[in-house]
Amino acid sequence: MIRKFMKTGLFLAVTMLLFTSCRTAPIYNVSHKAVTPTSYSRMQSAILRAGNSLGWHMSRVRKGLIRGKLVLRSHVAFVNIHYSGSSYSIKYVKSVNLKYNPQKGTIHGNYNGWVQNLERAIDAQLMR
Repeated sequence: MIRKFMKTGLFLAVTMLLFTSCRTAPIYNVSHKAVTPTSYSRMQSAILRAGNSLGWHMSRVRKGLIRGKLVLRSHVAFVNIHYSGSSYSIKYVKSVNLKYNPQKGTIHGNYNGWVQNLERAIDAQLMR
């Protein structure tokens, strides 16, 4: 009886783990987040350092716009980071293997965590 209970409990635990790891959620974007006013070059440097510290491949597209790309195993996320001397925005661009649903505006839940980590890292760089 105890063995059967343990097998059932293990099956349920594995099923729940798989279920929660595949969840989708509304896409998290950062819109015009106000920061202490600074220069364009300081803002750009903070964004580049923050992204690179988390494994994002950051590239300057033009003044006020940086493109971020994160590759984790078979998952790829692209974001645009628009910035000025007083605010920044992080917007979803496209993804690979992240269950993006354009009709529902949803994506794999891990994407949101990656963007939130990037947001926190940018804020931390700006506080330095």
